[in-house]
Amino acid sequence: MSEHLIWRRDDLVIDTDPNRLNIPLVHDVLAHSTWAGGIGIDTVRTSIANSLCFGMYRGSQQVGFARVVTDHATFGYLCDVFVVDGQRGHGLGRWLIESCNQHPTLLKLRRVMLTTSSAPWLYARCGFEAIARGDFVWHISRPDIYTKVEKAE
Repeated sequence: MSEHLIWRRDDLVIDTDPNRLNIPLVHDVLAHSTWAGGIGIDTVRTSIANSLCFGMYRGSQQVGFARVVTDHATFGYLCDVFVVDGQRGHGLGRWLIESCNQHPTLLKLRRVMLTTSSAPWLYARCGFEAIARGDFVWHISRPDIYTKVEKAE
């Protein structure tokens, strides 16, 4: 693991210090998202504790987030990328993804992947390429897992 890194742009900061993250904000955005709807706050805390996280801040207010699940050697999975309402449309999402891609851990990984159904143009501008090869990528998908698991707990 490397030390916490910081990127600056105008009055904005991207910081990899997980202790600075506004967990209730991250939880609220994810719980109301299309990709993690219904996720519980304890699940969010666990995911953050086991990932390389990037918080974007304007002053003390968190305005964005991205998370990379990685083994820090060969593979990374970019996920949970967001910029809060009211802050979009100013290139902040692109800057957030580019900052993730500039992190020394990600620079040495053989493969960084993501799955998304929104803003493919944004990820393409940041170096990601769509995989459209028949049976090349496989997954197990449980889109309603948070609804089932959170109610059971």
